[in-house]
Amino acid sequence: MLDELLGRAPLKARIDELEEENERLRERYEAESERRADAATARQEAEEQQNRLEDRIAQLEGELERIEADDGGPTVRRRVDLRGARLEDVLERLRSLRTAPEGALTASLEEEIPGSVRDDLSDVLGERVALLEDAAPCLCCVDDAGLVSVALDSPVRPDFEPTWTDRFDLEREWFLPTGRHALALVRADLFALGTYEDDERVDYRGFESDVKGNHSKGGFSQARFERIRDDQIDDHLERCREALAERDADRLYVVGQRGVVDTLVEEAALEPAATAAVDATGDPKPALEDAYRSFWTTTLTVI
Repeated sequence: MLDELLGRAPLKARIDELEEENERLRERYEAESERRADAATARQEAEEQQNRLEDRIAQLEGELERIEADDGGPTVRRRVDLRGARLEDVLERLRSLRTAPEGALTASLEEEIPGSVRDDLSDVLGERVALLEDAAPCLCCVDDAGLVSVALDSPVRPDFEPTWTDRFDLEREWFLPTGRHALALVRADLFALGTYEDDERVDYRGFESDVKGNHSKGGFSQARFERIRDDQIDDHLERCREALAERDADRLYVVGQRGVVDTLVEEAALEPAATAAVDATGDPKPALEDAYRSFWTTTLTVI
C-alpha cells in the first residue's frame, strides 16, 4: 500500500522485469560461450582424427605397395637419399651422358602425367611406367634405349616442358646449395634464418616466441585461450616478416610447418625459390642445421 501511495510500485515492477531480462541474457551468453567452446573442442578433435586417418592411409598405402610387389608386379630397382658430394657425383654422371639428338628425355612431372609424355615413357619403360607415376611429382631422366630411367625428388622442382635432347637437362641449383642464398626455418613459435655462400653459412639470425601450447579443457576458457594463442602466433609471424625483409640474399627457401610456412609466404608476399615441410625440433640454430641438411637432400629412384 505504501509503495502505491509513494509511486514506487511501477518502479519495482520494472526492476523485476529488467532483472528477469538480465537473467535471460546471462543464460544466453553462457549457452553461446559453451557452444563456441564445444565447437573449438570438436574442431581440435577433428584435426587430431584427420591426422590419425592420414597416418593410417599412408600405412595402408605402404602395405598395398608391398602386396603388389609380392604379386610379381614391377618394383623399383633402388631408392636412396643423396646429398653433398655423393649427390654431386651422381648428377655429374647423369649430365655426362650423350645420346642421339633426341635420345634423352628430361621431364618435370606432376602427379598427373600428361598423356603424350606418358606415351613416350611407355614406349621405353613399358609397364614400369607405373613406377614413375608412383614417384611423381619428380624430375625424371629416361633415354630412348632404356639404359637410364630414374626419378629425382629434388629440393627445387622447376617447371618446364618435357624435352628430348642429346643429354639430360639438370641444373646444379635444383639439387645443391649454390651461390648466395638464404634458408628460413619457420614454426609457430620459432624462427631461424641462415645466409649461405654455397654450403657455408655466413650469417644467422634466430629467435623463439612465447606461444601457448594446445588447450583441451573445454568451456569458455578454451575459446579465450585459442584467441590468445592466435594473437601470439600473429605477433610471431610479424617478427618473422621483419627478419626476412632484412635478409642479405635474393634467393630464398622457406621450410618448416606447412601451414605456418604457407601463411608467412602469403602474408609477406614472398616469392621463394622453393618451400618444403620439414620437421625440425630443438633450439633455433641446431634446428636450422637439421632443416638445411633435410632440405638439400634428393631421393633417387631407379625405375
